[in-house]
Amino acid sequence: MGKEVEFKNRDRFIQLGIAIAALRKIRGLSQEKLAEKAGISRSLLSVIEAPGLAHGFSLEVFFNLADALDIDPADLIRTAIFPDQIMKK
Repeated sequence: MGKEVEFKNRDRFIQLGIAIAALRKIRGLSQEKLAEKAGISRSLLSVIEAPGLAHGFSLEVFFNLADALDIDPADLIRTAIFPDQIMKK
């Protein structure tokens, strides 16, 4: 399903999953509907969105999710990733 995430990227994947889940809910989409639009399984989306669980996934999946959520991929990254200086405070 995905590769194990290196410890240094763990929080980034968790934050990205939380951002995807939040935007999905804002857009009024179920996991099933977003997964369908992105061309992935609902179970993969569930794992990506799971809070506290870092699950690696491909750039293709990332771009498909961004397209399905109608957001520029760069904006999705900016929304999801808090700068290190904020996280360390």
